Amino acid sequence: MIDELRFRVISHLAVLYPDQAQDQLKVLAETLIAVIGIDDVAKPPEAYVNHWDQHDVFVITYGDSILDSSSKPLECLHLFLNTYLAGTISGVHILPFFPFSSDDGFSVIDYLEVNKSLGTWQDIHAIASDFKLMADLVINHCSAESEWFSNFLAGRIPGLNYFAEASPQDDLSQVVRPRTSPLLKKVTTDEGVKHVWCTFSHDQVDLNFENPDVLVELVNIIKHYLDVGISVFRLDAVAFIWKVVGTSCLNLPETHEIVRLLRTLIEARKSDAVIITETNIPNRENLSYFGNANEAHVVYNFSLPPLLINALVTGSSHYLKNWLMSMPPAQMGTTYLNFIASHDGIGLRPAEGLLAEEEIKLLLDTMKSFGGDISWRALECGQDKPYEVNISLFDALKGTVDGEDEWQVERFICAHAIMLALEGIPAIYIHSLFGTPNDYARVKRTGHKRSINRHQWNYDELTLALGAPESVHHIVFNRLKALIDIRIAQPAFHPNAIQYTLHLGDGVFAFWRQSLRRDQSIFAIHNITGQTQDIPLTSINLVGTDEWIDLISGTGYQDLRGTLVLTPYQSVWLTNKTTH
Repeated sequence: MIDELRFRVISHLAVLYPDQAQDQLKVLAETLIAVIGIDDVAKPPEAYVNHWDQHDVFVITYGDSILDSSSKPLECLHLFLNTYLAGTISGVHILPFFPFSSDDGFSVIDYLEVNKSLGTWQDIHAIASDFKLMADLVINHCSAESEWFSNFLAGRIPGLNYFAEASPQDDLSQVVRPRTSPLLKKVTTDEGVKHVWCTFSHDQVDLNFENPDVLVELVNIIKHYLDVGISVFRLDAVAFIWKVVGTSCLNLPETHEIVRLLRTLIEARKSDAVIITETNIPNRENLSYFGNANEAHVVYNFSLPPLLINALVTGSSHYLKNWLMSMPPAQMGTTYLNFIASHDGIGLRPAEGLLAEEEIKLLLDTMKSFGGDISWRALECGQDKPYEVNISLFDALKGTVDGEDEWQVERFICAHAIMLALEGIPAIYIHSLFGTPNDYARVKRTGHKRSINRHQWNYDELTLALGAPESVHHIVFNRLKALIDIRIAQPAFHPNAIQYTLHLGDGVFAFWRQSLRRDQSIFAIHNITGQTQDIPLTSINLVGTDEWIDLISGTGYQDLRGTLVLTPYQSVWLTNKTTH
């Protein structure tokens, strides 16, 4: 089977490096196979196999989101996960835990080291032994303080020709990027002045994948991650990795080919490893990273956060329903990663073409009234456009377009009930678990807008808050945990279970899920308004021969000609089969 793997790798490389001779491609393929640690392949990975089920729920966190003076942050995180979430979540996404120079970890100095302030590789391995561990492959760029970039400036190996370059005279007018800083950075090297490509910041210099040596370095990093137990690979900012002057440099064919190549190599080494592409771009472009079930196993559902928040603050599910109806069911072996909050802000690009401009403006005005801020990106015409809203999700849902109200917690729980019920794997930001509000002090201290949603909890203070019944953190944590515990017991909430959108009025967001074996149906019905909603049960089309019960409240419904009454922001998961 090794010959088949070799053939596949060469086929990918021929697309990336068409000017290389066949003998050179063969040598490069052998190098990549050896570097990732493959001696032989018993059989090729089976296509269209799901490496997940309804039990899979991830938590997204920084390595130092929870701190304890008596232990390193990764040890503290591990203790928290085992103490509070064992049996509830299956996986954890630890955001970049490497030495870094900026961007809270995403400007990596050394990919093969753990930031000493966080812990060691032993800590990473220990967490990976108890949970599925997702780690970032910061694939587009590395730190200007890295050894590679220092060597680039000095004309040494490794680093020579590792970074993307361009000329200020090149036509870069079509380049799409999420920042307003100048694209090119002028640097002085041993070979003279050069201009390096910086999609995100001048401390984050883009790597040059036209140089096969960079690809070999990346595969060596992947091998190390596999060795320590990492099984889920998040390809950060992958859409930007290939550059062709005169184009948008976004989602180029070579970019997709690199994803296919990495999947081929990773699956050959570990058949149940999972690749997730992080592409914060318009919805149709995002979906392209599924390929033909041969690129990403999982893509981020980036349109969900802005559309769901819009629905909850306007009280109308119109745009959210239209989007859900347009989403294709993922093929077996692929699925969506559903999230509504993360370490970044609420992305607006994924709402382009889905929310009307006046809706986006209303959303921005509402978020600013709740203490949020706006980050911007540069357009080709030289103008700036809103890129994301910087705000904690808990505060984003403290009211509606009419202002703050008393329904913040209910609205917040409703948002998560919707996410947990949708097709795909749910990922919950750790600060959503606690109902953490905006951290203005951290913004002031760091000078970065995104810090508003990157609070650091003291472990003892957090445990006190979670243990105090009157604390909003206790209330949110326990209600979300209860929802997760219900979800993971339901076959109809398998990430690939059937899903259809229901039409019960714009004040309600509802959909039907059916298990892969068709032995369980769940009608997930959510009131997204501050008013009571009366829904005739006849409009839901429940099967009269089955017994129906709400999984959340335990209420049974015998009279199917009656009315389902939903209080403000109430969620109901009606099922004909209880499994908990």
